Amino acid sequence: MTPIYDLLVVGGGINGAGIARDAAGRGMKVLLVEKDDLASHTSSASTKLVHGGLRYLEHYEFRLVSESLREREVLLRNAPHIIWPLRFVMPHEPSMRPKWMLRAGLALYDRIGGRMSLPKSHAVDLRQAPHRGVLQDRLTSGFEYSDCWVEDSRLVVVTAMDAEARGATVLTRSECVALGRTADHWNATLRDSSGERVVTARAVINAAGPFVDTVAKRALGQGTPAHLRLVKGSHIIVSRRFPGEHAYIFQQPDGRIVFAIPYERDFTLIGTTDMLYEGNLDTVEISEEETAYLCEAASRYFVSAVTREEIVSTYSGVRPLYEDNAASNSTVTRDYVFELETDGGAPILSVYGGKITTYRKLSEHALEKLGKVMTIEGQPWTAHAPLPGGEIGDASFAAFLWGSSEHYEWVPPEMLFRLGRAYGTRLAEILDGAENLADLGEHFGGDLYEAELRYLAQREYARTGDDVLWRRSKLGLHLPAAAIDRVGEWMADNATAAADFA
Repeated sequence: MTPIYDLLVVGGGINGAGIARDAAGRGMKVLLVEKDDLASHTSSASTKLVHGGLRYLEHYEFRLVSESLREREVLLRNAPHIIWPLRFVMPHEPSMRPKWMLRAGLALYDRIGGRMSLPKSHAVDLRQAPHRGVLQDRLTSGFEYSDCWVEDSRLVVVTAMDAEARGATVLTRSECVALGRTADHWNATLRDSSGERVVTARAVINAAGPFVDTVAKRALGQGTPAHLRLVKGSHIIVSRRFPGEHAYIFQQPDGRIVFAIPYERDFTLIGTTDMLYEGNLDTVEISEEETAYLCEAASRYFVSAVTREEIVSTYSGVRPLYEDNAASNSTVTRDYVFELETDGGAPILSVYGGKITTYRKLSEHALEKLGKVMTIEGQPWTAHAPLPGGEIGDASFAAFLWGSSEHYEWVPPEMLFRLGRAYGTRLAEILDGAENLADLGEHFGGDLYEAELRYLAQREYARTGDDVLWRRSKLGLHLPAAAIDRVGEWMADNATAAADFA
């Protein structure tokens, strides 16, 4: 018998996961399908910030900035294990934006989102520690302001987990290869390693990110290329460049900004670029031009130049931006836009643009839009609902970690901190029942043990070594090659098959 769903969501990035979670929580029967791993494309290739988007003020996107700052507060409260405050230092470069403009922009940034919990902006003397000796001597003053860091891939995974906990079916490595429309439903052909199956859904939401036009063409016979601009963003990871837990935001002569952010304890993340992309969406890589741009961008500010030889890793992703005919890729709107198509039968809603920070509101607005042509029960509910692992009293990660250290006295502090940051309250599913490290099973190197891999395979949809080492964690940066290979072998032997249709 062909399964029948209220809603088929195509795309397992942040927007697809968010929509599936919201819809499932309203009582809809939801199927989320992703052709690869969750967050395997754009949603794992961000600069990993939950932020208002300071530079968007310059382009008069006040609504987007205001909504983003309000959402920053919501997400910080609901996922304090994977989202935390970060202070950003912007050196004043006299040859670029004048100081009065920066001061005015930050004053607006402090207020436009309403009541904020994070510290406000203020001026900073770059001739003092910790900036002296890190930044070039010509840079003497600047400004400091607040935003947040997010473990982007983990945000997608825990959102999908919550969707499943509320009744959704989540299928990874299951591609929607055909969509056939009738007057009141869609017949979707899904292909995975076992072959093809057909499911039926009353409506489809196309949240396939950079593949949004591919899915639209399968459904409608044509995409909407006039409304899509594919822009590649790349990042480089280098050895740690500066002490402290602050980040830098560097203005560039082309009007763009580049971030330098503490990353994974031992590294600095530098990005991003904005390049029009027309290549293969499944194999997106940094170009020589982008590498040179990022090295030069950071070298304009740091005392010692950033060189290619320092780069230990890179990553790239393609942002599916809504085409607003902006003159440059960096000024194209990051706001989200929906296209609802009902001609000829059941509805399909395609999602363009968006950013990680606004995914929850995007999800609400997508269902509101779809609700104009079909009945959707329930009201918005996600604003005050913690994500899996985020059920932490007063959203205080420090208090949670202290309590965990008393409960798991046998776990080394650095290991417990990493597990707490990754899994929040769900670390109990990894550690409970063990009394020492040996009880956690095979040791793969560093602080990675078999119990964690088993949890990831059974609860977090992980199927391969890359799923574990580069998306659900960044342990690939820390483990030796032999350990990385062994993790891949274990996952190949032990990861369970994808969930059955419900």
